Amino acid sequence: MESFAVIRADDQTKLNTAISDLQRHGGLTFAIAPKELKPASADKILVNVMKVPLKKSCRAAALVSLNDDPGVAIDVLGRIHPPAHVIIVSSRHDVYSKITDCITRLPDLKDYVAPVIQKKVQ
Repeated sequence: MESFAVIRADDQTKLNTAISDLQRHGGLTFAIAPKELKPASADKILVNVMKVPLKKSCRAAALVSLNDDPGVAIDVLGRIHPPAHVIIVSSRHDVYSKITDCITRLPDLKDYVAPVIQKKVQ
């Protein structure tokens, strides 16, 4: 596990779409299934990582463990524009160790279906 993606959304549909977009359009690989995260926890992580006050609370949130380098994940976000706020957390962030400790205790995200990714024929 290289980094984490904390996804904050207005609703469950946008949350699921954003997670699928990370894989389908961004090519990011997940270490484990996306985990359910309380919206208040996602908001706290945002404030901790970005060092800015919260402007708007989210209504749905998830945590994804990525196999990808944090820099690569950030570049992907700039390219695909998912319909939710995605924060990449790396080992340089204070909250990284807390996330590492708790991710295995979080429940898998309900109603999430991994996208079918077709390999390009050359």
